[in-house]
Amino acid sequence: MFKKILIANRGEIALRIIRTCKEMEIQTVAVYSVADQESLHVKFADEAVCIGPANSSESYLKIPNIIAAAEITNADAIHPGYGFLSENSRFSKICEEHKIKFIGASADMIDRMGDKASAISTMKAAGVPTIPGSEGIIDSFEDAKKIAIKIGYPVMIKATAGGGGKGMRAVWNEKDFLELWESAKQEAKASFGNDLMYMEKLVENPRHIEIQIVADKFGKACHLSERDCSIQRRHQKLTEETPSPFMTDKLRDKMGEAAVKASEFIKYEGAGTIEFLVDKNRNFYFMEMNTRIQVEHPITEQVIDYDLIKEQIKVAAGIKISGNHYFPKLHSIECRINAEDPFTDFRPSPGKITNLHLPGGHGVRLDTHVYSGYTIPPNYDSMIAKLIVTAQNRGEAIQKMKRALDEFVIEGIKTTIPFHRQLMDDPNYIKGNYTTKFMDDFEIKQP
Repeated sequence: MFKKILIANRGEIALRIIRTCKEMEIQTVAVYSVADQESLHVKFADEAVCIGPANSSESYLKIPNIIAAAEITNADAIHPGYGFLSENSRFSKICEEHKIKFIGASADMIDRMGDKASAISTMKAAGVPTIPGSEGIIDSFEDAKKIAIKIGYPVMIKATAGGGGKGMRAVWNEKDFLELWESAKQEAKASFGNDLMYMEKLVENPRHIEIQIVADKFGKACHLSERDCSIQRRHQKLTEETPSPFMTDKLRDKMGEAAVKASEFIKYEGAGTIEFLVDKNRNFYFMEMNTRIQVEHPITEQVIDYDLIKEQIKVAAGIKISGNHYFPKLHSIECRINAEDPFTDFRPSPGKITNLHLPGGHGVRLDTHVYSGYTIPPNYDSMIAKLIVTAQNRGEAIQKMKRALDEFVIEGIKTTIPFHRQLMDDPNYIKGNYTTKFMDDFEIKQP
């Protein structure tokens, strides 16, 4: 087992990893930018190293600085969390070259599954259902038009290096195609330095359901059931729950089997997530694989009593997984609490928290790095907390979430707490009647 792990991240996920490391009696090293000097992950780690200024490109994305921090503290492993360098194949490779264990996917695996077109080709070979579309990268706009006619409108064009909804455009007819094609390529180039595109048939009003998997170096994988991530805004998840209200036992078995098949086919090692789109008839199609821990991993932990960070660390250390598949015993919902104003189109709201009261009670978990007096910097993602509730069934979980949101007080900044409270009262949400298009029609009412 590792003696010391450096956490190459910040905020709540860095604190989350530190907690598990302490329980495993592993020493921890926090890295931080100048803007994060007062963050809790810095205070609770055994050691902390400043790696640069507030700009993430000069700190959390600066590979030489992170490797230097690992070397001067004698860390024998690095946990990248999510975001930042967690799916950066070059970083994974550099860690290997410096004989520091990267607690995540290998460089080759990240490259294979991080490139969306390559991942789809791989999944086809593995026998996993995929959405009809182009055979890899599209060479020209003329080819794109031909493919669209072949598979039929509407289609979705996507950046092969994409993520977070960037470089994606829905095309409903040929008239608008050229303009959308060019804008998608420009956005992809600006966001990823790569404007290569591929195309899929647009699955209208789908559910976004993902399967959590864990796999070891001995070729064995298991699945830990599903998470429904369909409540989204601009392709960014807002809430998640497990089990999915749309799921059946038969569908869960089929999707779990497909996820395990995919993982074992590519000889995946570590924790990962196979993401699917599911249509109204419960046909499911591979969308992408995330080769890292997910923001929403706590709801899986809650319903099956399983520490995913601990399992990541054990697998990275060469320990076999149990090989069992896991199924939800309870119901869990997560609300992402962002420093944003939901009444002004979710405009970011960094600043100082002047007063804070955290919810508690049976079945309530809060993953956060903020405290009263903490100043939220404007330099990073706006998520400041994850409120997770767990109950015997979905109805009880919704009631518990309402109560927890009512208790949650953050003053000094605007947050998305009022949005989530309204969501919990929405009749369609209560019925589980939602898709990825839910937010298109959801009206946020002024208090």
